[in-house]
Amino acid sequence: MPKVLVLYYSSYGHVEKLAHEIAAGAREAGASADVKRVPELLSAEAAKAANYKLDQAAPIARIDDLAEYDAIVIGTGTRFGRMSSQMASFLDQAGGLWAEGALNGKVGGAFASSATQHGGQETTLFTIITNLLHFGMTVVGLNYGFAGQMQVDEITGGAPYGATTIAGTDAQRQPSENELAGARYQGRAIAETATKLHG
Repeated sequence: MPKVLVLYYSSYGHVEKLAHEIAAGAREAGASADVKRVPELLSAEAAKAANYKLDQAAPIARIDDLAEYDAIVIGTGTRFGRMSSQMASFLDQAGGLWAEGALNGKVGGAFASSATQHGGQETTLFTIITNLLHFGMTVVGLNYGFAGQMQVDEITGGAPYGATTIAGTDAQRQPSENELAGARYQGRAIAETATKLHG
């Protein structure tokens, strides 16, 4: 049974919801899946003033955790078309694992959220995927077996590079059923790939 880590950063809870759906999809495919988050860099006062969602139950990850999993799926909100500084800071601390080749051959994936439909979701996914490739990982996106990403009759996230959602400029829009289904699909695909590669 492969072990999957869903590692995320979420300011307002949108990426958190996708993370739990990805984990659910991985479990549907027979994997064990843990959901963890990276540390907040803002002070508690600043995060509260910005109305960040502070009651997230997922435990805080440690860098050494990454080596313990067969697959790692990384998600974050978009910050000017790239990953958040919280996620970048965490991944920047993985140099020791990179130097050891500790992540070589693991399966990786990316997911994201942005305020608007064209707010940099795909470029954010690529900033995550770039890290995964440098770590030596095999990247699994959201393939077109998930037909929901081709919907045009409703506003929806989703790209071949990973599951996404649109939060709205006031962060009030919640992930749609279609977006959550895409996250579950990607979780299954990542777990199935990890099973093939790692048994």
